[in-house]
Amino acid sequence: MRKEQIVKKLREHGYRITKQRQELLDIILESECSSCKEIYYKAAERDPGIGTATVYRMVNILEEIGAIDRKNMYRVAETEHNEGKKGYVVVLNDHTTRYLSEKNLNMVLRAGLRIYGYLEDQDVSCITVKMQGRGKKGVY
Repeated sequence: MRKEQIVKKLREHGYRITKQRQELLDIILESECSSCKEIYYKAAERDPGIGTATVYRMVNILEEIGAIDRKNMYRVAETEHNEGKKGYVVVLNDHTTRYLSEKNLNMVLRAGLRIYGYLEDQDVSCITVKMQGRGKKGVY
């Protein structure tokens, strides 16, 4: 969901768009934060007036309006394979495993995003994997 869409939903639900809420929204959209604490630390660097309660409230509001699902936010797992080189593991539904280098993962994502019209001249700077509709916890 884009920032404009989230702001629109917040307004529709009667929430004011304060400077602190905009700052927190920017951090959540820009960063790979896996917890409210991480969001708070980044926010406190930008605005020392933002407290932990503000962060937790904002995350709860975003969850309430369906903008995020913090229970199912995961980072792409990094692994070492092929003589210690870093890469990413993709497990397919037939249990086939594919190993991608960072360069290859970026290339695959860019190609897919371009095909579907989500990417023009930009480059992928951050990947957050969000699993929805799954009843199980753990690695997917």
